[in-house]
Amino acid sequence: MDKLTTRQRQVLNFIRRSLQKNGIAPTRAEIAEAMGFHSKNAAVDHLKALERKGFIRLHSDLSRGIQLLDGSEAAGDEVDLPVTTLPVIGSVAAGSPIEAIENVEQQVTVPDGLFRQQPTYLLRVRGDSMKDAGILDGDLIAVRKTSQAQSGQIVVARIQDEVTVKTLLIKRNRPVLMPANDAYRPIIMAPEDLTIEGVFVGLIRDAG
Repeated sequence: MDKLTTRQRQVLNFIRRSLQKNGIAPTRAEIAEAMGFHSKNAAVDHLKALERKGFIRLHSDLSRGIQLLDGSEAAGDEVDLPVTTLPVIGSVAAGSPIEAIENVEQQVTVPDGLFRQQPTYLLRVRGDSMKDAGILDGDLIAVRKTSQAQSGQIVVARIQDEVTVKTLLIKRNRPVLMPANDAYRPIIMAPEDLTIEGVFVGLIRDAG
């Protein structure tokens, strides 16, 4: 794997911090602003260099289409990695726990360390309400089970008998579930009506 310039390393670290904090990669514009570049083109040049050197993979059809690759995997080495088997949750039965056996489509084996935090399960996304965050219909999102989440995190939330994936914002002590698609409206809720099922920790684009 080729060595990075100081600037390339700064860009790579910014991408890592964004993933750790928000669970999603930054846009080209956000990188340009954070690095003090005069235009997005400079950010794009650094991203292309990082891709050539095997540190990231770019998905040009997505606004946040930056996939962070790790060490030996990015370099293409064949190594045995510890793995975890995760259940893939499909359509969630109304009123049932999200991990109920009737909701499990299949089991998927993934390398340990693939995600920024260890997930509990994978959830198949239905719909395009989060497409501008790079989460598309049919994607598998990695979810860490928890009932607590911070404002700004992407969460899996239960509203009555429906389960949805949205960005959680807290405004005037009220939770708001924000879509990442202008075609959808924010969902403003009373705190007692919102149940957090888990937080987003990564994504798999299902090749099947």
